Amino acid sequence: MTVKGLSLPELVDACVEFGVSSVGLWRDPVRAFGVGAAARLVHDAGLTVSTLCRGGFLTATGPAERAAALDDNRAAVREAAGLGTDTLVLVCGGLPPGGHDLGAARGRIADALGSLVPYAADHGVRLAIEPLHPMFASDRCVVSTLEQALDLAEPFPADQVGVCVDTYHVWWDDHAPAQVARAAEAGRLHAFQLADWVTPLPEGVLNGRGQLGDGVIDLREWHTRLDEAGYTGPVEVELFSDVLWARDGRELLAETVDRYRTHAAP
Repeated sequence: MTVKGLSLPELVDACVEFGVSSVGLWRDPVRAFGVGAAARLVHDAGLTVSTLCRGGFLTATGPAERAAALDDNRAAVREAAGLGTDTLVLVCGGLPPGGHDLGAARGRIADALGSLVPYAADHGVRLAIEPLHPMFASDRCVVSTLEQALDLAEPFPADQVGVCVDTYHVWWDDHAPAQVARAAEAGRLHAFQLADWVTPLPEGVLNGRGQLGDGVIDLREWHTRLDEAGYTGPVEVELFSDVLWARDGRELLAETVDRYRTHAAP
């Protein structure tokens, strides 16, 4: 998503050129290209797929809508397996239209996980619940903290359900460091993403993430925290930014690699 202006072949070529060994893919471009073709493209280049984004949106109240969401998530599981990644990131969904009850919405997520987890496990795919900043609770994700995400994950085996730690979404939370330790102790640190927080926020908010080093998050501290907790998986950079997307994708990827080394790598 960081360089979404690049086609999949262009992305793979740029990753090889700039020494990026893993890439987190999003479902829309993968489906447009073809899951099998995308898998061959990535793996023939010597790359791995770190995660697939995204499943989730599990808070609907109507039976037909809930069934459709579960079907879509099962499809996402199959796509992840087809790409050779063991991690599907979940953005769990906001309040349904006219809804006000956050607790009930989280309860519906828990119910949906009960249906999805066995299916994902059968396909060798684990689910990584990603909490989003509270400003997205109404329309995108009623799971706003790592504590809430871990509470949803805990009824299930650690190798089947864990969390995705995205600095953009959790940097503000004083309880997040303790929850990282909690996740690590339980074996539930399944994905780690970096983006910076810049102000003033753009009008669109969603597409206002900052390039590494342009904002207020201590990215190196977060990276060190995950390292010391025992996280050894890929470190993704996920930037939603209309400003960055307007630039040349190869140039942006090269800059992102440099920014990671300068501002995030311990």
